[in-house]
Amino acid sequence: MSISRRNLVKMGIAAGASISIPSVLRAQTAPTDARTVRMVMGELSTFDPILTTATMTGNHGLAIYDMLFSLDSKMVPQPQMVGKWAVSDDKKAYTFELRDGLGWHDGTPVTAADCVASIRRWGEVPSGGKLIMERASDISAQDDKTFTISLKEPMGLLTEILAGAVTPVLYIMREKDASLAATEQVTANIGSGPFKFNHALANPGTSFTYDRNEKYVPRHEPADGFAGGKVVNVDRVIWENITDQQTALAALQSGEVDFHLTPPADLYPAIESDTNLSLQVLNKAGDVYFLRMNCLQKPFDNVKARQAMLHLIDQEAFMRTSFRPEYTRTITSFFGNQTPYTNDENTGWYKKGGDPEKAKQLFKEAGYSGEKVVILQRTDWAEAGNCAQLLAVTLRNIGVNAELAPGDSALGGDRIKNKGSVESGGWSIFITCESDYERSTTLSNPTLSANGEQGWWGWPQSDEYEALRAKWADVETLKERQALAREMQRIQWDIAGTVLLGSALSPIARRKTLASLIEMPSLIAMWNMQRVPA
Repeated sequence: MSISRRNLVKMGIAAGASISIPSVLRAQTAPTDARTVRMVMGELSTFDPILTTATMTGNHGLAIYDMLFSLDSKMVPQPQMVGKWAVSDDKKAYTFELRDGLGWHDGTPVTAADCVASIRRWGEVPSGGKLIMERASDISAQDDKTFTISLKEPMGLLTEILAGAVTPVLYIMREKDASLAATEQVTANIGSGPFKFNHALANPGTSFTYDRNEKYVPRHEPADGFAGGKVVNVDRVIWENITDQQTALAALQSGEVDFHLTPPADLYPAIESDTNLSLQVLNKAGDVYFLRMNCLQKPFDNVKARQAMLHLIDQEAFMRTSFRPEYTRTITSFFGNQTPYTNDENTGWYKKGGDPEKAKQLFKEAGYSGEKVVILQRTDWAEAGNCAQLLAVTLRNIGVNAELAPGDSALGGDRIKNKGSVESGGWSIFITCESDYERSTTLSNPTLSANGEQGWWGWPQSDEYEALRAKWADVETLKERQALAREMQRIQWDIAGTVLLGSALSPIARRKTLASLIEMPSLIAMWNMQRVPA
């Protein structure tokens, strides 16, 4: 009997050994290995960070673009590209002056006109950006380094929205790129950030290469979250797309790669037993897993069917499909577990282990009569795919005609835009996740909206909820926003546009020779990290 390469890798991991595998990297011309970091990051299929909410595209943008303001480790916005800024006495006019030393990767200087165009394009997509555009009477460049945002009424959260780390993020692009419609993809990949995208070494589906931007001028402050000085300590970073998890671990063990973004929980023991490797949680508050239903089509156009899903879910069981228990938590607040807006309003639906009988009753009250429920199952994201499989079984157990529709991110990304019935290529349920922090970004995060067909996938609608969300930018104190959050959560659990599956910490795996990683939610920063002696 012949032994396949995959089985050989499995055998080595089972024995706790370090496997030597053929290099996937030697064919590339690279700087000295000591100054190159190789990271298993997953597939990057869309480069334009305004065109998609994909986290991988957000990571790509964080490397090659820069931001006007960035969040520090306490989630407080700090100037990044902005050198000086001021607010008028009536709090309606903001003036921003760019700091010195900002330049595009093509050698041209960053100008205020670039910033204005970028704000306007970004302002077409996320709810926070749309709010700024609605309230702005003018956004214009005053000279090459200065621009203003003039508002019809004060908006104290302006810089917080500009600094948001929720995709799509306000990355500053060249005016020529940002002049494209938000629905038209920017493909140039030319930013002003600490890394340059290496077009010559781009190998879609396999790897992408980022080189240190030697002309980048970091801020003088020390790195603090996504804020402060973006100092690059390596010459090159190569993003690998190794889809087989055991192969990825073997590459990490052998030193072929230095970082693995999403090692599955069943491989944690092999990582923990290897003295050269370490697990590290970069997002200390964890990720929130949730499902969205197509509220426009049967059966989930009926609110009782959506409420049934709240009662159906056994969060601990769903999290056990992919995570060790010590890395998981249950969650009942629409606004996350560890945010300033976490609350317990209208959470009576939660029951440990779920309540299948209550769910079955609600489906009956909704008039469910055997309609097919199509669940999009990610085949390139194990955690979401595992949850989808359990969900299908759980629904079938209460008599729902559930069917899985397997596909990768590209296939699911196309289908998810279809608002039609399952018979016309639409869908019923999909599963995703986002950082706990993102559940607090009420104005910026599209998943927190309830504006129907104008909103995020699933399209739940509540005018009452949206009226409260519109007040978010007007109230001045945290206490007032917390009161709004309670009312908004009451409505959300009534309309049940989102159903929580649980919360999990997802440690990355790295070689111990890779240190000083930025610990922040949502996105992965490549600056500040450095190689250290073994």
